[in-house]
Amino acid sequence: MNPQFLYELNKRQALALEVSRAQRQGLAVVALETAVITHGPTRPQNLNLALDIEGEVRAEDAIPATVGVLEGKIMVGMGHAEIERLAYAENPLKISPRNFAEALLKQASGGTTVAGTMFAASRANIKILAAGGIGGVQVEQRFDVSPDLKALSETQMIVVCAGAVSILDLPATLEYIEAMDVPVIGYQTDRFPEFFSVGKNLPVSTRFDTTQEIAKFARYHWGLGLKSAVLVCQPVPSGSALDPKQADDAQRQASQEAKQKGIYGQKLTPFLLKRVGELTGGKSTSANTALLRNNAKLAAQIARAMIDLESLQKII
Repeated sequence: MNPQFLYELNKRQALALEVSRAQRQGLAVVALETAVITHGPTRPQNLNLALDIEGEVRAEDAIPATVGVLEGKIMVGMGHAEIERLAYAENPLKISPRNFAEALLKQASGGTTVAGTMFAASRANIKILAAGGIGGVQVEQRFDVSPDLKALSETQMIVVCAGAVSILDLPATLEYIEAMDVPVIGYQTDRFPEFFSVGKNLPVSTRFDTTQEIAKFARYHWGLGLKSAVLVCQPVPSGSALDPKQADDAQRQASQEAKQKGIYGQKLTPFLLKRVGELTGGKSTSANTALLRNNAKLAAQIARAMIDLESLQKII
């Protein structure tokens, strides 16, 4: 094991010394998912993207805690060497809470989804997560509900994302989230973003225009005894956003092709991302990169606002 890590939690989870030290010193820490590395862009673009996302967090004076599984070890705060090993791993798993045990038992490697990252990060007492987009309710199969939604319902964490892709049943996804007492905050927007595009007419629960307001909201939310996450949504940067119709058309075609090929479950999202990229001439790939970096930046700013709020209340 790399000496930059220390063992915790019965030696099944390793926490980076940098992250542990930052927490003791009261610094901002942001968890980062790795399914975008293992099941997103091809090599070496996936490695470069992971390092760029970490760079966005560091540029905002926060510490990145990239979460993944390497050879049966849950790692929180992966260093460059660990991220590179994961980026180049053969046949990596896509890990959510249900298959952590499988990964540990088989000493496998894999990237964590939003739900998987929330699980590991919460065990390390990290309260902020930057993601791309959340999973949701599938259109054709209403019983196919992403584990992300369950994780949001039961984990006290601020999750920053660019909404969800429009091929999902977005109204049903938002209804599910509402039923689970998960507030959906629009950061400087009144509309629920749709990943590659800024979104159309679906509203968010409430809108805030500053990170300080989000930090205060989360503190009030959890202070009331609520156990659910706070979902913060911001649209993809306007310069990288796809036209909503173009995004819808590409995603629908990709979805139809997946159905024809019998692609479903954990293989579905990687297929859709790749195919939509092809159908849009690479525009969706650029949008995906832009939103991931943008979300990491916002998550770091919120993490700092949370630290500032805690420090102020200690003084008062």
